[in-house]
Amino acid sequence: MFLGTLGPAAAYTARATFAANLFAAGGIATVTGAADTAEAFAASGAPVACLCSSDRVYADGAAPAAAALAAAGARRIWLAGRPGGYDGVDSYLYSGCDAVEVLETTLRDLEVP
Repeated sequence: MFLGTLGPAAAYTARATFAANLFAAGGIATVTGAADTAEAFAASGAPVACLCSSDRVYADGAAPAAAALAAAGARRIWLAGRPGGYDGVDSYLYSGCDAVEVLETTLRDLEVP
């Protein structure tokens, strides 16, 4: 699982930590890198990505980052934050979401039996 960060560390740290912990609870290892570079995603070897930042950064950066990740081959693009209708984002994870569904979906996307 690739955690794609957007903006400065102060903008993405809380949500990246939340996402990493949620995925770790399901036995899913994460790799963190800049979301705005397809090279970082490709180098991670991960087929699934999760954008991590603040709502303010998402306003301008989520759609272009999701497009870059999709072009680089991401099977699913999560966004750490409440649903916001960002173009190119497939699913959302946030405090209070159905964590079991997030993990089951991700494990399917990762083709884990």
